[in-house]
Amino acid sequence: MNYKLFLPLFALALTAQAQDTYLNERLTNNSSDVIGTARYVGMGGALGALGADISTISWNPAGIGLYRKNDIALTFGGIWGKSRIEEASRGKGTIDQAGFVFNVRTNSETVPYVNFAFNFQKKINFNHNFYADNYNLNGLSQMDQVAEMTAFSDYYDWKDGYQPNLANLAWDEQYLNADGQNTVLRDNSHTPSSNTYTHHTEGSLQAFDFNLSTNINNRAFIGLTVGVDNMLFSGYSWYGEYIYDGHDELPRYDLYNDYRITGTGVNVKLGTIIRPFADSPFRVGLAVETPTWYHLKNSTIYTLRYFPDDYIQTDNYSVTDDYESYLKFNLRSPWKFRASIGSTVGNTLAWDVDYEFADYVGMSMGYPEYEDDWDGSTSGNIKDVAMNRQTRKNLRGTHTLRAGLEINATKNLAFRLGYNLSTSAYEKSIDYDQFSLAKEGSEYAHNYTTGTSFMRMGTTNILTLGVGYRIKNFYVDLAYKLRNQFADFYAFDTNFTDSEYGNPVFLNNNPGLADMTINPVNVDLTRHAITCTLGFKF
Repeated sequence: MNYKLFLPLFALALTAQAQDTYLNERLTNNSSDVIGTARYVGMGGALGALGADISTISWNPAGIGLYRKNDIALTFGGIWGKSRIEEASRGKGTIDQAGFVFNVRTNSETVPYVNFAFNFQKKINFNHNFYADNYNLNGLSQMDQVAEMTAFSDYYDWKDGYQPNLANLAWDEQYLNADGQNTVLRDNSHTPSSNTYTHHTEGSLQAFDFNLSTNINNRAFIGLTVGVDNMLFSGYSWYGEYIYDGHDELPRYDLYNDYRITGTGVNVKLGTIIRPFADSPFRVGLAVETPTWYHLKNSTIYTLRYFPDDYIQTDNYSVTDDYESYLKFNLRSPWKFRASIGSTVGNTLAWDVDYEFADYVGMSMGYPEYEDDWDGSTSGNIKDVAMNRQTRKNLRGTHTLRAGLEINATKNLAFRLGYNLSTSAYEKSIDYDQFSLAKEGSEYAHNYTTGTSFMRMGTTNILTLGVGYRIKNFYVDLAYKLRNQFADFYAFDTNFTDSEYGNPVFLNNNPGLADMTINPVNVDLTRHAITCTLGFKF
């Protein structure tokens, strides 16, 4: 087996062109990265108990309650990796954070001040490139899975046009032929020898957080953050299969997708930091984040190009017109629970350890129940029972551990070190069985499917280094982040070879292909980032 790939600029490689369990998880899982001020990044995001950094507004809102001055901060930087897509950039500049804290003094000894804060912060960077070749398909093709989608007329009525977009394209381009009334065969006497997948995405998930926090007797700090998320995601993918004629790899067909997902979401975060011992700087932090309720729209343009059997002699091929589809959907991210401990040693050292649990099994997808013809407004939600069942089957809860250390070398100079570990949100064995989705009634997102690929993301390890310098009211912080993660990429699912669906006659009438699988492409998603924060406290 020979694999060729390139590393992404960002690790969240979104591999499917319709809404599914895997895309939904990657659109919302911001726990597997650390983005924010350079001090926050330099300590690995571990400030849940220490607080007094504007980026804690989204992790533990009570951290804003430790401010005793006003603060204005702006953070920018860059991320980079390797690229093998022509004209694709290896690096990307980014604005990661911009916000302020406004401190209001009171005349109360019990509540000496109240803080108001606003912060714009990136939650996820979607900028990445991904490329993979597989030269050992074991005689299987993506079109075998497409054929499976149309294999039983009980679930697909061709006269009424009830089938996925990808199956429609394959049918229109005569890549599929009917055999009787119940089975669809591939119109291909050759088995593919290799495939190629190219993917490029850009954009970000942006958070606009509004915070109210306070201090009670300098022993307890309480904070509330209301967050509004803005989803801006766009990209394209290209998939092709080839046949080896003894001399060259000749194209059989290719599929192109250009897509964009936009929309907004709302969430609430509540937190507290407590000093349990009056004479000790030791602190305990607790926080909870509600699900984010997203209202999103997926717009996709897709094209299938088919090279007939006589391609070698005629050099002809057929191309579908560009088709465009739209899908409005609702998405609910999981609940998140956080606990932290931290302390200081004089004015020299500070440490913090944070833990988070996020229940991705409870993530849910649905669709607007009603749309007003006059203004396009919607109300209500219809749950996608089949898609949510797939989520419960393939996803699990994640555990994130963050640890950070800050050393003040002088009054003005500080050094920082951080580590972050986030477990995979995926079960060890996963699939993207579109036949089962259709059979179980996932009629909305499944009917918009124009891709078959998916990826199992592994455990994330992040190592960070930071330095900060302060002079009077001004400060500048720098941080370097190394993010390491591996993943398994699948161009298509091979459930169609399982004999439970009956005799797989659509596999070129070759029973030897039954129960065959393709090995995934192992992907190294390592990337780097540099962050700089400029701030002013007064």
